[in-house]
Amino acid sequence: MVRTTFQRCVLLAVALLFFVMNPPGAKAQNTDADGRIPIRFVVVTTFDTGDDTTAPGEFNTWVVNFPLPVIIPFPQGYHHLRYNPTKQVLGIETGEGPTHMASSITALANDRRFDLTHAYWILAGIAGIDPNVGPVGSAAWASYVIDGDLAHEIDARQIPSGWATGYVPLGRSQPYQQPVPPASSVNGVNLFQLNKPFVNWAFQFSHASVTLPDTSNLQTVRSFYTTYPATQSPPLILKGDVLAAGTFWIGALLNTWAENWVNYWSNGQAVFTTTSEEDAGYAQALTFLAQVNAIDFNRVLVLRSAANFSVPHPGQTAAELLADEANGTGYSGFIESLQDVYLTGSAVVNEIVDNWSTYADHVPAAQ
Repeated sequence: MVRTTFQRCVLLAVALLFFVMNPPGAKAQNTDADGRIPIRFVVVTTFDTGDDTTAPGEFNTWVVNFPLPVIIPFPQGYHHLRYNPTKQVLGIETGEGPTHMASSITALANDRRFDLTHAYWILAGIAGIDPNVGPVGSAAWASYVIDGDLAHEIDARQIPSGWATGYVPLGRSQPYQQPVPPASSVNGVNLFQLNKPFVNWAFQFSHASVTLPDTSNLQTVRSFYTTYPATQSPPLILKGDVLAAGTFWIGALLNTWAENWVNYWSNGQAVFTTTSEEDAGYAQALTFLAQVNAIDFNRVLVLRSAANFSVPHPGQTAAELLADEANGTGYSGFIESLQDVYLTGSAVVNEIVDNWSTYADHVPAAQ
């Protein structure tokens, strides 16, 4: 694209404004020939419980530990951005839910201050985990993101006798009706597949280089779930797929629906592992952006760590679990999950950005 002298001046003015508005002592990276800030990796998070540096949250963990010292104003999104100029890593807090996620990611990719053409992406968030798959504190790399919102729904009190759920695929009239509709159709997109060799590499690299710590709190949490054998180990680094739904669902019946829904839409290829709200919005926004070559979808990762289980422990009702979640009195691995998603994700981020000559034009892959 040929730029006029006026356009170059505008871009330089934006870059100068960026430098002026950042904290003293924070040195920004040189811009490229078009006046844009080069980005090697985008770290995508959804929330904090306070400000960037003093309260625990997904964004806070990266800002403090990576670190991401430079503040970049981002009025077109949910929250200001953070940047590490030495490593050329950009952090974004999108806000919770699929609409916040999709709009924030689209706004970022269309922000001409940044060169994202070679950027890698990682959604590094916390989640619930299926107790049939693994323990709290685990971190799971997803190959598939399945949308749990695009559906027909009949209230459970009105579903026909013999139906396991009131959720029905769009384009079908019964739960899990065959044949499975096209995952991408006029009705929307129900399944996104990431670059499996890259996901496999991220899993293998982090599994070999990171040990997730066990804590007395995690041991207490899993002691309530002894009837689920998969929960009875210290935290693990896993490969496992994510169901994304804007509704924060809870309970054994909905957990069974989630397992079946993921299996149905993936034709048995995906395994429901973690819950989320935002991941379909993330994958959809990046899919559209890749179609106009704004980003490279082959460089996209989703990592979710388990803050809690998606079902109540034996002797606890779904309503009691919801109450515990709402008031913060339940048995939770919240703090550990924030640390574990950072430990796992940052190992991959650092490997790529610190060896940029190897990975700038070559996406790592493993079988």
